[in-house]
Amino acid sequence: MSNCPCGASNTYKLCCQKYHGGQNPKTALLLMKSRYCAFARGEVDYIIKTTHPDNPAFESDLAKWKRELLEFSKSTQFKGLKILSVDESMNSVRATVTFTVNLIQQGRQADFTEQSKFEKVNGRWLYLDGVIQQQAQAVLEAPDFSL
Repeated sequence: MSNCPCGASNTYKLCCQKYHGGQNPKTALLLMKSRYCAFARGEVDYIIKTTHPDNPAFESDLAKWKRELLEFSKSTQFKGLKILSVDESMNSVRATVTFTVNLIQQGRQADFTEQSKFEKVNGRWLYLDGVIQQQAQAVLEAPDFSL
């Protein structure tokens, strides 16, 4: 058995599957890692469910959004996630996670580094937005959403 795509030493079943199945991640970091795993596995419903409604990429046309997310997931090889920093000390409802992902799209490196913001709403962490800090030259145009 292979490790979970999020980089944990556990299998998917013992790691992110519980979040994709409905359990709420207790921290913004766990949400970040489970979202990366969801992109890698094509779990688009989880991506939608964990995106803050104020996120610029939030799409009211759910069928269209699902198609875009699924196409991105299927056309991208998710090769690794590296957490650079976590700041959950701001208060109990906001956090940031800075990470680098290694991606391949159409045979080309498409790595990027992002600082993501998360907000806790009604007891659940949601992905609010992110700022790309660095990206590979070969990155293809991707739909307007981040991990």
